[in-house]
Amino acid sequence: MSRGYGRYVLAVMVAINFLNYLDRYVGAAIVTPIKTEFHLSDAQIGLLATAFLLVYAIAALPFGYWGDRGVRKTVIGVGVTIWSLATLFSGLAANYVHLFLSRAAVGIGEASYYPAGTSLVSDYFPKEQRGRVMSIWGAGSVFGIAAAYAGGGYVADHFGWRSAFFMAALPGLILAFLAFTMREPLRGSMEKVGIAVRRTTDASARTFINLMRIPTLRAAVLSQTVLYFVLASNAFWLPTVLHRRFDMSITGAGLLSGGVLVAGGLIGTLAGGWIADRLARSRPAAHLEVGIAGFLIGAIFITIALIAPLNIGPIPIFVPAFLITVVALYLQSGPFTAVSQNVVSPALRASSVTLLLFVSHVFGDSHSTFDVGWISDQLHNLQLALLITSPTLLVVAAIIAATGLRTVKPDTETMEAEWAARTVEPAAATM
Repeated sequence: MSRGYGRYVLAVMVAINFLNYLDRYVGAAIVTPIKTEFHLSDAQIGLLATAFLLVYAIAALPFGYWGDRGVRKTVIGVGVTIWSLATLFSGLAANYVHLFLSRAAVGIGEASYYPAGTSLVSDYFPKEQRGRVMSIWGAGSVFGIAAAYAGGGYVADHFGWRSAFFMAALPGLILAFLAFTMREPLRGSMEKVGIAVRRTTDASARTFINLMRIPTLRAAVLSQTVLYFVLASNAFWLPTVLHRRFDMSITGAGLLSGGVLVAGGLIGTLAGGWIADRLARSRPAAHLEVGIAGFLIGAIFITIALIAPLNIGPIPIFVPAFLITVVALYLQSGPFTAVSQNVVSPALRASSVTLLLFVSHVFGDSHSTFDVGWISDQLHNLQLALLITSPTLLVVAAIIAATGLRTVKPDTETMEAEWAARTVEPAAATM
């Protein structure tokens, strides 16, 4: 397929990723009106995100298996359709239970999209470009979070919080149609050696155990598990921190949060991929090194942001420090995705992403919003709850990622040798 068509597929995937995060975070922008209408505690609000993330992680297992054995564009289209309908039902919720169930259902749809999407995009671009390509794809998430905060807060203030969910749901059906009509590339079509196959039967019940034995992949997965706790808790609670600590309006807090996240996330995501791909020409471990540097820088500046004094407002210290934090934490986005794909066979790339999703969400961010909300309820201080958890865990994430620095090159060479030795396409899957 032409390079131009590869760029078209990337554009569609960026748009879907934008919608993915818009649907996911619009609830965070409208916490206050939901909490007021249903008389909820911080822990109950945090549990809404926990429900989504747990379902997301568990549902990723069957969808990741399907993504490696079936037609990936179909998996993606089904996922976008499911989560868009679930978001629509979120706006129709009559009580907390209804809202809880609909937000959980969003996780089913989003779980099907990411593993299959990562595998599909990897088969349109060579290894040397994957850091940048994955960063461009990841930039869609930054714009999605920003649109959720800014647009969700504005719509909630002027038309009610239910309308914010409706706004997020409707574009999904259009993107689902585009996903269904994409061309399906052969697996391994962009590898320098080895055959390209339409489908494989490689994925099995033992796949995830075997993947976790790859040292580089294990380091990336476990460090991102810790990182995701920090990312999810801060992204979810940021508008509320600004609203409570600096007495900002819901709209103002949403707009400022969105601005910081889109600026910092966009810079960090795109810069991380470009820097890592460039350094990787001479440093095989560059993709991990860029992420580690970001974790350590983020630990410093998130501390500065959270202890910023109240009397001068959020602009002089909080906003610049949090902006640097966001830039630093998003540096890993493209590089970590790329290195995780580079050390895994093209036949199992959706499964490797599924492994990341399951481990990182079950043990990382699925409970993070609830945990921080619970700590906030006990201490009566949301700012302190974030200060206790975030800097410490970022240092832990850096230490874990460093365990993979020596294994990137041998793991990549092992994968390439095994794929080159594959001479016969396995029997086509029936799914």
